[in-house]
Amino acid sequence: MSKMTPRTLSGFMELLPQPQQQMERMMDILRRTYSLYGFTPLDTPVIEASEVLLAKGGGETEKQIYRFQKGDADLALRFDLTVPLAKYVALHYNDLSFPFRRYQIGKVYRGERAQRGRFREFYQADIDIIGDGKLDITNEAEIPAIIYQTFTSLGLKRFQIRVNNRKILNGFYAMLGLTARSGDIMRTVDKLDKIGAEKVRTLLTDEVGVSAESADEILKFIAITGGNEQVLAALESYRGRNEVFDEGLDQLNTVVKYLSAFGVPAENFAVDLTIARGLDYYTGTVYETTLLDHPEIGSVCSGGRYDNLAAYYTDKQLPGVGISIGLTRLFYVLGEQGMLNPGLPTAPADVLILPMTAELAPAVTLATRLRAAGVRTQLYTEQKKFKAKMSYADKLGVPYVVFLGDDEIAGNVVACKDMASGQQTTLPFDETLGLIRRGLDARNAGTVIVEK
Repeated sequence: MSKMTPRTLSGFMELLPQPQQQMERMMDILRRTYSLYGFTPLDTPVIEASEVLLAKGGGETEKQIYRFQKGDADLALRFDLTVPLAKYVALHYNDLSFPFRRYQIGKVYRGERAQRGRFREFYQADIDIIGDGKLDITNEAEIPAIIYQTFTSLGLKRFQIRVNNRKILNGFYAMLGLTARSGDIMRTVDKLDKIGAEKVRTLLTDEVGVSAESADEILKFIAITGGNEQVLAALESYRGRNEVFDEGLDQLNTVVKYLSAFGVPAENFAVDLTIARGLDYYTGTVYETTLLDHPEIGSVCSGGRYDNLAAYYTDKQLPGVGISIGLTRLFYVLGEQGMLNPGLPTAPADVLILPMTAELAPAVTLATRLRAAGVRTQLYTEQKKFKAKMSYADKLGVPYVVFLGDDEIAGNVVACKDMASGQQTTLPFDETLGLIRRGLDARNAGTVIVEK
């Protein structure tokens, strides 16, 4: 039989065991953090009926979606976690308690051109809070606290959560009589960081068709910067000219008001009037989180408020607020930047037991006792030379190797080698267990991400 060359498809990530352990550690931190705020885990099918996924999409979404026929069924792979959530909430509405808070970490698929750091199959880590008819603004104020807790738990310190409110933008453009062109204006303003204010002004006048006077007003508005209180004070000068603007400003004031109580330091949060996010989707507060020392990465966590999650599946009003972390891309970029902590254990086991006798029962019993004590333990029974066994432990990065021979069995003791220091002890089980636990606690004390 002819052999084929094994390969991984372009745009798909396969990790070796050690980086996979790092990725799993990140996911565990996200799960624990989301659970702290009362979110329940949820999983939805990777494959859905195409009509479900394309109900709101069409256009660009239809070009990117992985779609196929199976018998008479028209099926597709999910391209995000939000659309399946909408279907889920509409389908199980009578069985859920609202506000419904869920988190989901899962793979999604987009058939776009694979680029460095951009994948066709990737993990997203989402949280959403769904209301029944209404959803209080305090939920939008809590989201920055969840972002802050998540990134500090991962080990990041120098990041900024940038927040705006779409009602402020929509109300401002309505003041200028530019509601019909607001989408084009926002898309143009979004280029500010890349091309600068002068080129944005040129695009606004030449391509969007905004008057020179209105273009200047727009640039003046988005140039409002400073501390959060300064920005909010500047926005007050526009109050009373548009009802939607005033509502958005009240909501933004509420979000900022609760920051300190939610434990978000001022240096990690900024009101930024250039943030717009999904133009046809978000209706209130919007969020983008960036790493201050790596602006080239772009937003590592984004989202916002939407007013009707499941309009294509039910007549019920289901407003919500949510954020998403592109986990695969973030992991890839952090790895490229050398920010994944190499000092954390990545071995599949904490202890490797090497039986030194033909009779394996004592080694099996020891492995069972260690596992019962919560120590990840592997029993090595392959018939290889001692040097090969130690090489195996070293290559995996197993912190401790235990030797169990006739002398240890007779003396009811355990011989244990610390692979990092080379120190070897021969002690009773309980003392060895204590030594291992203290060593593991020290090894696991760091964070998964280290900032340079």
